Amino acid sequence: MSDESFYGVTLSGEGSKVEWEVLSNDEDFPRGQKLIIRQILLGAEAKEGEFNVVEVHTVKDNLKIPIAVLKAGETRAVNPDIEFYETSATFTLIKGNGPVYIHGQNIKDEVEVVDMDDDESDEEDDGEEEEDEAQPQKKKQKVENNADGKNAKNKKK
Repeated sequence: MSDESFYGVTLSGEGSKVEWEVLSNDEDFPRGQKLIIRQILLGAEAKEGEFNVVEVHTVKDNLKIPIAVLKAGETRAVNPDIEFYETSATFTLIKGNGPVYIHGQNIKDEVEVVDMDDDESDEEDDGEEEEDEAQPQKKKQKVENNADGKNAKNKKK
């Protein structure tokens, strides 16, 4: 089960920042929180011809990168469809005076606790399922290793 809510912030003035934090101590949603940015819009009162650049800084990967370059009279909106999964993020207007509106979805996935000792009769059928479950774990580890710029072979050496 998941809880989904609207996320919206405004950046006004060069250097303005807004932070989105993962709620790691939330008992109802101990894992699985993500933010999806659907659209970044330039306000109607933005100065004509002025560039407005929005940068995001993620805590988990320590990554700083521009995610939108908007200019009144040319580009007023972008639809980046970016996901930030279990990492806090800071949005900064690094150039321009805006206003810039950022909106999307905040999704919290509830973790279901399963008691593995309930049915011993299911163990016969689990052989195929165990192979399927091992596959996603390998893929997840590979993705995590690639985020560091290293792969599993380099870590073993």
